[in-house]
Amino acid sequence: MYVAVTHDIRVAVEPAYSPERSKPDEGLHFWLYTIEIVNLGRRTVQLTHRHWIITDASGRRQEVRGVGVVGEQPTLAPGQSFRYTSGCPLGEASGMMEGAYRLIADDGDVFEVAVPAFSLDVPAAPRVLN
Repeated sequence: MYVAVTHDIRVAVEPAYSPERSKPDEGLHFWLYTIEIVNLGRRTVQLTHRHWIITDASGRRQEVRGVGVVGEQPTLAPGQSFRYTSGCPLGEASGMMEGAYRLIADDGDVFEVAVPAFSLDVPAAPRVLN
């Protein structure tokens, strides 16, 4: 698990390779990642935007910006959390993602919180010992 805390917001990420959605022979590898966002602060906050930087093993970089996450702009009161799962396709067997969320607090303060860099690696095939 990968974790970052910024401005009293905890972001934890758990990536997992999805063999069911991958087609390695066609150069498609797919990962699911589950993110939990926890408001550790004293203000109510709303997640309004996301920014992802996705880099594959060859160094190709892609940026993704958008409104909310998985079609939602969750509001978190102090102590509340929001959890979601999304996915990322890559043409390589490994890469990494990192990013940020933009939030607005109930007092009008707009700020960004870090999404920790996390690894996207195809699990090694099991080794058979003779």
